[in-house]
Amino acid sequence: MESKELHRHLLGINEPWRVERVDLDMTRGQVDVYVEHAKGVRFSCPKCGQEHAVYDHSAERTWRHLDSCQFMTYLHASPPRVSCPEHGVLQARLPWADEGSRFTHLFEALAVNVLLAANIERAAGLLRISWGQAWNLTERAVLRGRAAKRYALPKQIGVDEKAIAKGHQYMTLVCDLGQATVEYIGKGRREESLGAYFKAFGTERCVGIEAISLDMWPAFINACRDWVPEADGKMVFDRFHIMRHILEAVDKVRKQEHKALMDKGDTTLVKSKYLWLTNPSNMADQAKKRFKELQSSELKTARAWALKEVLRKLWSYTSMAWALKFWKRWYYWATHSRLQPMIDAAKLIARHLPNVLTYFKHRITNAVAEGLNSKIATVQKRACGFRNRDHFKIAIYFHCGGLDLYPVQATHGKVG
Repeated sequence: MESKELHRHLLGINEPWRVERVDLDMTRGQVDVYVEHAKGVRFSCPKCGQEHAVYDHSAERTWRHLDSCQFMTYLHASPPRVSCPEHGVLQARLPWADEGSRFTHLFEALAVNVLLAANIERAAGLLRISWGQAWNLTERAVLRGRAAKRYALPKQIGVDEKAIAKGHQYMTLVCDLGQATVEYIGKGRREESLGAYFKAFGTERCVGIEAISLDMWPAFINACRDWVPEADGKMVFDRFHIMRHILEAVDKVRKQEHKALMDKGDTTLVKSKYLWLTNPSNMADQAKKRFKELQSSELKTARAWALKEVLRKLWSYTSMAWALKFWKRWYYWATHSRLQPMIDAAKLIARHLPNVLTYFKHRITNAVAEGLNSKIATVQKRACGFRNRDHFKIAIYFHCGGLDLYPVQATHGKVG
C-alpha cells in the first residue's frame, strides 16, 4: 500500500476528499499530509444544508492529527467556501475537524482521554502541545458537551457549597442525585447564587422537582421557597450536615472540659480530640483501649459523645411517626444534659425539624454531592489550585459534569 493510500485510511479520508501528497521531514520528526477535494464537487451551506458550487477557497490551514509512530502528523488543506443566497459566503464543514479547531476529531478524542487522566501541564507534555492548546481542548470539550446535553430538570437535586479560596470564597453546586453529576455552578453562596439555577427553568418547570437535599443555610432555603412550588415538603436537610453540628458541639464540650481540667492539673483529655470525633470501628487497637477508658470515666465529653451516637439512630427508622417519638425522647435528654453546646445544637435542629423529618418521605442525602465535592477537591489539588474562577468551573464540568466530551464526528470512534 503506497503512502497516500495508507494515510487516507489512517486519517479516515473519504470522497470527495483525497490525499494529494505526503511529505516526511526526518529532521523535524514530522509527517505532512496534503488533502484536496475533487473538482466540480458541490458542498452544503453549514447553516441551511443547501448544496452549492464552490465559491472560492480559504488560505491553507493545518490540523494536528494522531502521531504516525514517533512522527507528529499534520493535515493540510484549503477549506472550500460556498456562496449561499440566504446566508452569504461561508466555509463548508470539514469531515475531519470542527469549525475553529486546529486539531482533528481523532486527536481531540485522544486529548480528552489524556486530560481526564492528567492535569493540563502533564497532558500537554504527553500530547506534545502547549499548555494553552491543552486548555483550549479542555474548554472546547466542555462547550461541546454542554451544547449537546439536553438539560432537563432533575427530579432529585442536591445543593452544596464548595470553598474555592481563602477569605470565605465559595461556589454553589447543584447536583443531580440520580446521575451523580454537577448540573450548575453559581458564584458565592447567596440566595441569588441558587436562585439563578431555578430561574433558568422557571417556576412552572420547577414543579417537577420532587426532592432537594441541602444543609440548613438560610440563603439556600429562601431560594428554594421562592422558586420551587411546595418547597417545604420537598426540602430535606442533610443528615451529614446535621451530624456535623452535633460533632462540633461535642468538640466544644471537650474544649471547655479540657480547659477546666488543665486548670486543676488534670491531663485526662490531653490529645483526645480525634478520639471523640472518629468512628470507634476505624480506630487502631491502642486508640480503642484509651477511648474505652475515657468512656468509662465520668466526663462531660463522654455524655456529649453518647448523645451524638444515639442521635445517629434517628435515620434508621422506617416510619416518620416512630422517628418523631425517638426525636422527642432524644431532645428531652439533650436539653436536660446541662451541656450548653449540646443544648444549643438540639434547639438548632428542633427549629428545622419538619425538614429533617422529610427524609422519611424522600429518603435522600447529600452523600452524592459530598462525593462530588471530594472529587472536585482532587481536581483542584491536581492542578495546584485555580487563580481563575472560570477555569475552575470549566475543570469541574470537564471532570464531574457527566458530559459527552468527545467530538461527534470522530471517524474512528473514541480513542482508548
